[in-house]
Amino acid sequence: MKTAYLGPEGSYSYLAAKKMTPSNELCAYDSFPQIMRALTSGEVDCTVIPIENNLNGGVIQNIDLLQATPDIIAVEEGIIKIEHRLATLNGADIKRIKRVYSHRQALDQCAGYLFENFPKAQLIAVPSTSASLDMIKTEEDAGIVGAHTQREGITLSENNIADYSENVTHFLKVVRGQVDENKSTKKIYFSVTCPNVSGGLLNLLKRIAFHGLNMSKLQSRPIKDAVDEFRFFIEAECDYSEPEIKKAIEDIKSNALSFKLLGAY
Repeated sequence: MKTAYLGPEGSYSYLAAKKMTPSNELCAYDSFPQIMRALTSGEVDCTVIPIENNLNGGVIQNIDLLQATPDIIAVEEGIIKIEHRLATLNGADIKRIKRVYSHRQALDQCAGYLFENFPKAQLIAVPSTSASLDMIKTEEDAGIVGAHTQREGITLSENNIADYSENVTHFLKVVRGQVDENKSTKKIYFSVTCPNVSGGLLNLLKRIAFHGLNMSKLQSRPIKDAVDEFRFFIEAECDYSEPEIKKAIEDIKSNALSFKLLGAY
């Protein structure tokens, strides 16, 4: 069995893949679209992708990929605590830093620290936190990496440099196929569109409330080929295997313009 993750080895996605699929062979890819392509082609058996960070919110690219990719389903949720460290060459004087490399979300999560300590430094996004290590060539270069990261010749800051210490990222394990109708779950994750009229979303939310579904997440994304129209992504706490929940889903479907079940976990 093979699991695709956003590489290289040592990234937070690697940690999540290792935690959620401990017996699988882990396969690194350079981008999330490549990961989804590997899954749908059968090159790997599953993927582990970040879906939301409690500081930055939803990982928009992956939300869109879940929606756009046919015949896949999220079957498990995992949580990884994020602790960022400043990475520099051994013995480097951090006052000389002119460039800081990391994943876009890591740069955002450390924005306050970077502004306070390196207000004139160039912030450069790279595919993953661990990829920033390859960019540290001189004392003027630095990266933001996970506290677990180790590489010869690189020193990490002693403390977490994230602006908020309680920083976690939610990951989803995604597989080919459809959800197991008899699988007991704690949550379901789905997308809907509703009529673009006054009260359109409210009416849909009333149907969700009527069935006693406790929403744990509600996000909106613009529909790319429809101006001023939105798709809503909803996570609700419930057991998918219960007949009452299946009836609730059918009712939600009948009151929506479109519906896609993205996950049951």
